[in-house]
Amino acid sequence: MEAPRQDFSIRQDTAMTYGGALSFLRCRRTRDIEGAEIVVSGLPFDCATTFRPGARFGPAAIRAASVQLAEITERAFPFGIDPFAALGIADYGDCEFDSGYPQHAVAVIESHAREILAQGAMMLTFGGDHFVTYPLLRAHAEKHGPLALIHFDAHVDTWADDGERLDHGSMFLRAKREGLIDVAHSVQVGIRAYSESDHGFTILDAPWVHEHGPGAVLKETLALVGDRKAYLTFDIDCLDPAFAPGTGTPVAGGLSSAQALAVVRGLGPLNIVGMDVVEVAPAYDHAEITAIAAATLAHDFIGLQALKKSHALKTPVASGAGKPRN
Repeated sequence: MEAPRQDFSIRQDTAMTYGGALSFLRCRRTRDIEGAEIVVSGLPFDCATTFRPGARFGPAAIRAASVQLAEITERAFPFGIDPFAALGIADYGDCEFDSGYPQHAVAVIESHAREILAQGAMMLTFGGDHFVTYPLLRAHAEKHGPLALIHFDAHVDTWADDGERLDHGSMFLRAKREGLIDVAHSVQVGIRAYSESDHGFTILDAPWVHEHGPGAVLKETLALVGDRKAYLTFDIDCLDPAFAPGTGTPVAGGLSSAQALAVVRGLGPLNIVGMDVVEVAPAYDHAEITAIAAATLAHDFIGLQALKKSHALKTPVASGAGKPRN
């Protein structure tokens, strides 16, 4: 007799916002993910950092920061729907690493991702440093083919790469060389670091975003990516340190939380097959500012998928933000 499938709409106890077992948005924490449509997992790896370490604690911090968002999922802002009523969402827990063998990280993460993707679920992943996106892209490209990359960051992450080093600043050049990403239809948003070459990426740097606004970012991104399968990666240092102090390589002049959320909320028309939020390093955070921003970005991505599932997405959510209420 077949075991009954899990009801992912039943979440963990939320009686106390400040207590209880943690999972992202209090969703069911399980590795039995048959039937789940979005699977959250953590990659607590930061051996590829080049400045301040600590992003290995990012997944736990993002989950902890999601507890207030979990209180209001029945009418999640700004979507007005309950994502759990539309989607099966599970928290898979964290990928396990042996810290003595950092050179095994690519294989371990890729295997972790394949296991989840094989179940037909979309991955929503919390880093860890940004290098973890490279093995995630390998697993996703294996399933979907070369992907358009939607990349939010202060840094281009396309510096010189020898194909072997663990470096959170060079892995997208490696991904390009391996054919994992379609750079002609990929965009980098919020950049504020000089590079000798754009390597074929469209770059909407932070000054451009500040001058033209989130609406222009959306227009460029939607046109560039079109109907291609895409992967969304959000390095939290894309945000200005005023909004994300808890990260390893902060750079002044970045996006505000409001700007970033406006763009992410408008990406619903795209065919995004996976997302990660990386580089949250809570040891440098203040009042959970960074972790709350990361949790909200992930929450809003889930909200978009719920709208698409319920066929309610007709115009970008960002276009409705800020309307007066009676």
